[in-house]
Amino acid sequence: MKLLGISGSLRRASFNTALLHAAAELLPSGHTLAIHDLHGLPLFDQDVEEQGDPAEVVALKDAIAAADALLLASPEYNGGISGVLKNAIDWASRKGTARETAPLAGKRVCIVGASPGITGTVRAQDALRLVLRRAGAVVEPQGEVLVFQAHTKIADGKLADERTRELLARHLQTFVAPTGRTS
Repeated sequence: MKLLGISGSLRRASFNTALLHAAAELLPSGHTLAIHDLHGLPLFDQDVEEQGDPAEVVALKDAIAAADALLLASPEYNGGISGVLKNAIDWASRKGTARETAPLAGKRVCIVGASPGITGTVRAQDALRLVLRRAGAVVEPQGEVLVFQAHTKIADGKLADERTRELLARHLQTFVAPTGRTS
């Protein structure tokens, strides 16, 4: 399975981007994860869309369309989804002028998230599931990877906490299993 990872954080030392890098290491063999950067993605604007998707939007939509599934790493900002991730979903939920279907329509999505808070990213993940379903994506598996107190588990851009690594590996295994579930 070819997965596309998208971090909802633009920060250089992002816990969520580190989580995607750990996921790339922990994926079962035969599966790959490419990470798509959201720097430079313009704010969604239907007037701009009607003139044709900007290059950054085309690149995002092409990457999503080419992937078998998505792995979204969501921070939690003020109890919700980061603006940058919501913006990416808004663009990817639309056909644009050059597509027959929106890239997110029917796309399988797995969500993970890391935050310095004690509840991890539970509210952001709930909100993200709602937005993704509304966009036509299929969110699996039902379990959650909520990396709480991420500053104690991620150091120098690496997921160092072994228990969290094991949880992430099991979550990914369930997601890439042929039926979406392990036996």
